[in-house]
Amino acid sequence: MYEQISSNKWKSMLMMFFFFVFVLGIGYIIGRAWGGSDGWYFGIIFAFIFALIMGLVSYYRSDSIALRISGAREVGDGEYPRYRHTVEGLAIAAGIPKPRAYIIDSPAPNAFATGRNPEHSAIAITTGLLEMLNDQELEGVVAHEMSHIKNYDILIMCLTAVLVGTLILLSDILLRTFWFGDDDSGGGAWIMLIAIVLAILSPIIAQLIKLSIGRKREFLADANGALLTRYPPGLASALWKLQQDPRQFKRANKATAHMFIVQPLKTEKGARGGWFNRLFDTHPPIEERINRLNQMSGDFVPTQTGETPTVE
Repeated sequence: MYEQISSNKWKSMLMMFFFFVFVLGIGYIIGRAWGGSDGWYFGIIFAFIFALIMGLVSYYRSDSIALRISGAREVGDGEYPRYRHTVEGLAIAAGIPKPRAYIIDSPAPNAFATGRNPEHSAIAITTGLLEMLNDQELEGVVAHEMSHIKNYDILIMCLTAVLVGTLILLSDILLRTFWFGDDDSGGGAWIMLIAIVLAILSPIIAQLIKLSIGRKREFLADANGALLTRYPPGLASALWKLQQDPRQFKRANKATAHMFIVQPLKTEKGARGGWFNRLFDTHPPIEERINRLNQMSGDFVPTQTGETPTVE
């Protein structure tokens, strides 16, 4: 478990570093396009400030927006005691303030966490998930979401989403610079060529980096969640049940899909389309997540359709 946690942490940080450098690189090209060879520093400063402003706005508003979009409501004192007690107990075990517990009235089983830090965090699960899982499986799911909070995964993914939006806007600025600017504003033909290529490809590259970071954080939360409960088969069995359920969470969309414990926008089984399509997945394959949890515990939870989990 500790090996999984360490590996995913440094890989995520490396990808975030590469992402940030990529944003500054776009700013450099914009600076060259606007001010020639002496204007590169202006472009870098502009890109940095632009990303910072967008990040601050998203930092303080992302949690309330996510809960509102998903139709979540806060659980009252007399409601869902099993769920509330699980959140309270795992928060104590994780050593963080108790997140607010939210419920979503939906038969589709799923869950997500949100909040900029442990002091301003929330966990939301659907009624379908609560009805489907036993106590050990529910603990596994809540521990997974608790780990997202403790590891500041929501903040990292929020910043990543901001960087994606920043790159898309900067790319648009690049194209407009050349379509509507004069030929003397660039730093030469090669700068123009690089700028046009980056303007076209950077939104795709940014999205791929964002999704790759998200998949790494899911593996990290699985490992941390298993460490928190000391029982990896609980989460593995929950993931197996979620994999078998065909129902879609109708309030989810492509902008929020990465937040959930499993992909809420279901596709037909076996329709993954090979390694290229998997580059655009918001989550790692559930089979691989279950296999990693099996390796941590040594207990077998099946990954193939038609088999029955061993955890009850």
